[in-house]
Amino acid sequence: MSLIAAFRQLDSRQRHTVLASFLGWTLDAFDFFLLVFVIGNIAGEFGVATKEVAFSILLTLAARPIGALLFGRLADRFGRRPVLMVDVLLFSVLELACAFAPSLTVLLVLRFLFGIAMGGEWGIGASLVMESIPASSRGAVSGLLQSGYPCGYFLGALAYWLVFGVFGFGWRAMFVVGALPALLVLYLRARVPESPVWESGRQAGPPRHVLHAMRGHWKRLVYMMLLMAAFNMFSHGSQDMYPTFLKSQLHLGTGEVTLLTMLLNAGAIVGGLFFGAWSERVGRRRAMVVAALLALPCIPLWAFGGSLVLLGLGAFLIQVMVQGAWGVVPSYLNEMSPDEVRGTLPGFAYQLGNLLAASTAYAQAWLAEAHGGNYAMVMAPWMAAVAVLLALLAWLGPEVRGVRFGGGQA
Repeated sequence: MSLIAAFRQLDSRQRHTVLASFLGWTLDAFDFFLLVFVIGNIAGEFGVATKEVAFSILLTLAARPIGALLFGRLADRFGRRPVLMVDVLLFSVLELACAFAPSLTVLLVLRFLFGIAMGGEWGIGASLVMESIPASSRGAVSGLLQSGYPCGYFLGALAYWLVFGVFGFGWRAMFVVGALPALLVLYLRARVPESPVWESGRQAGPPRHVLHAMRGHWKRLVYMMLLMAAFNMFSHGSQDMYPTFLKSQLHLGTGEVTLLTMLLNAGAIVGGLFFGAWSERVGRRRAMVVAALLALPCIPLWAFGGSLVLLGLGAFLIQVMVQGAWGVVPSYLNEMSPDEVRGTLPGFAYQLGNLLAASTAYAQAWLAEAHGGNYAMVMAPWMAAVAVLLALLAWLGPEVRGVRFGGGQA
């Protein structure tokens, strides 16, 4: 089913829900990726090595499971919508606070706290949407939701160009811009209804303790966690240090870095929309496997393209595949989750995977510095190995396309 056909199945309230959750993930990613453009600038101001600032990415990713569990349990108990509003407001305020960090230590603490708030958004937003739309629309809408992530990266690249290239401000101004997502709370308050599946579950009685609700599903949690670790090594391995690679190894300017990053994210949006919708025809597992394996022939262009044109083509194509595989994730994780913990489990499994993959950027920066600043020779084999691992894990998983929500099925 195409995205247009999927949207025709939705009423106005469902469309507002999809749009709000898409914007939430877009702005969450926007706030996260603002940092990756200014790692070198922050290191210069505080007089530290690049890898010490890159450690903040590890801290942010490591904190996200805490937020997923905390805000997810609140969403299962008090509803998706009000908890999502609190979460968006919190990560916006913490992003703004980063602009006033007087030292690297304070910045690291703030990025850890930001990670807790960021960890709650994805799981709540995805469950709210997947519980509010018809089952036949899940694949296409899943691709749209996940495309919010590269949209956020795209907006981050645009902000970098405007703040640095046009207005000539410093890195602190980037985090001031990062406070804008707080405005989304007004839209959530005015237009977005509560999940009908959560509402019906509340009428049936108080929610069971998470340990009771998870009985019989622990193996599935472990599988979801490992799958998401591979997914996060796949995406963060191709994105987080990419601007640093372009600036420090290839010595490209602000305009060229912005252009290539925009091409990278344009490919990611195309891939998420296509593979998400395609998974409704061929199944979730097959769509993820195909996208992961098709990333392999794109790696040489992405890392070793000899010109701006070839680098741009490589950046576009590899993200079609990386975020193409990711486009299936919101529907897949929600379809694998029991009703009573759908606000918690998808986001928690996602962020536990993030925790396992949290050292990706730091490891790439450390390895590149150990090899004379050669990021390409580090990122290329990393991506090849992770693509194969992801394809294998996806193939071994269950196929749950179209499972019914509200009936206690997982």
